[in-house]
Amino acid sequence: MELVQLPPHSLRVGQVLSFSLRDAAGHLLFASGHPLPDTPQVRDLIARGPFVFAHETREYQRALAHKLDTMVLQGASMSELAKAKPDFRLAEPAKLPLRAGPAHSAIWADLQWHAQQVLRDPTRPDFLVRLTQLLDTTLSRLDQQPDASLALLIHDAGQEPLDYSARHALLSLALCELTTRQLGWSDGRRRALGLAALTMNLGITRQQDEHALRAEPLSAEQREQLAGHGDRAATQLLAIGVEDEAWLSAVRLHHDAGPGPLAGRSDGELMARLLRRVDIYGARISPRRNRRALSAAQAARAVYLDESQQPDEAGAALIKAIGLYPPGSLVRLGSGEEGMVLKRGHSANEPMVAALVGRSGTPLTAPVLRDTRLPAQAISASLAPHEIRLRIHMDAMLKLY
Repeated sequence: MELVQLPPHSLRVGQVLSFSLRDAAGHLLFASGHPLPDTPQVRDLIARGPFVFAHETREYQRALAHKLDTMVLQGASMSELAKAKPDFRLAEPAKLPLRAGPAHSAIWADLQWHAQQVLRDPTRPDFLVRLTQLLDTTLSRLDQQPDASLALLIHDAGQEPLDYSARHALLSLALCELTTRQLGWSDGRRRALGLAALTMNLGITRQQDEHALRAEPLSAEQREQLAGHGDRAATQLLAIGVEDEAWLSAVRLHHDAGPGPLAGRSDGELMARLLRRVDIYGARISPRRNRRALSAAQAARAVYLDESQQPDEAGAALIKAIGLYPPGSLVRLGSGEEGMVLKRGHSANEPMVAALVGRSGTPLTAPVLRDTRLPAQAISASLAPHEIRLRIHMDAMLKLY
C-alpha cells in the first residue's frame, strides 16, 4: 500500500483522527477514531508531518471518484472499473512565508499550547512569571503582524471547539490590545487589561474546555457552578501576589460591568466593560458542540448594542479597531464570490478580501485579492464558518500579506 506524508501542521492536538497515522516505515502510531494526545512527541510529529496510507485520505477518495466517473462516461467495463487507480498525488505542503524562522501560524499554535499550559496550572510558584512571558511573547507577535495575527486568531476561533479556553484567552488579549491602541491608552493600562484578558476565566479553564465539547446545553446546576467565576479568579490572583487593583477589578467585574458611558468609571470598571464586550465577541464567533459560530457581523451587532439595545461605547470602540469584517472573517461579495478578509481597511466595512470561491460556487485555483472599496467588489454579506464549504489553509493565505 502506498504511503504519503501529510503536510506539516495539517493536524492538531486533540483532533479525532479519520485515518490512521504511521511512521515512514508504515508502522501504526495512532489508530483512526482516536484523538491525538497533547504530548511533546505528538507535537513534533505534527510539525514534521506524519505518514498515512494514500487510500485513507480524502484527496485519494476524491481522485478515485473522479477517475471512476470518467471511465464510466468512456464506457469502461466492470472489470476495468474494479482495477481502477486514480492519478493521485497529495498536495505539497504550503511554502513558508518569505521570512526567517518558523511559519507564523506555527508560532501562534505554539502560543496557544503555551497559554493552555500556563492557564491550567495557576498554583505553580512561577505562575506569574510564566503569565508575563506569555503576555510579552503574544504582544510581540501581534506587534510584528497585526492583521495576519488577527486573521489567524479569528479563523482559528471559528473552527473545532477544542482547547476553547486557551484560544479565547489569546483572542481576547489581541482584541483588547488593538482596541486600547485605538483609544490611545498608555502602555501600563493596556498591559493591565491584557493580563486581565488572559486570567478572567482563571479557575474554570478545564470546565470551559469540557463544556465547549458537550452536545447538550449547560444545565442549571452547571450554570450555577460557573456563576461568580470572576470573583473567584480575582481572589485567586490576589492570593498568589497580584496587587494591581485595575487588573483585579477588571477580572472581578468582567461579567458585571453594566452599560452606559465610559467616562467617570474607575480604571478597573472601564477595563471590565471593555473586557465584557471582547468576551462576548469572541464567544459569538466560536462554535460549541451544541451551537454553530456566528458571522463576524452578527458578533459585531451583539457587542455594538448594549443590554438595552442601545449603542455601546465600549463595543463601538472594539468594532472601530478591528472592523465590521475583521481579518480572518468570511464574506460574500456583490460579485457572488466568497472569501476571507485579509486586512483591515480605512473604514470598518471596506477591508481587503482574498476571494476563494467563484460566483459559480467552484473554488478558485488561487486566491484573488479584491478591494471592497470598489462598488463591483463590495461586501454583500458576512458569512459564518459553516457557510463556506472550503478548507482554508492559513499558511498559504499568509503569503498574501
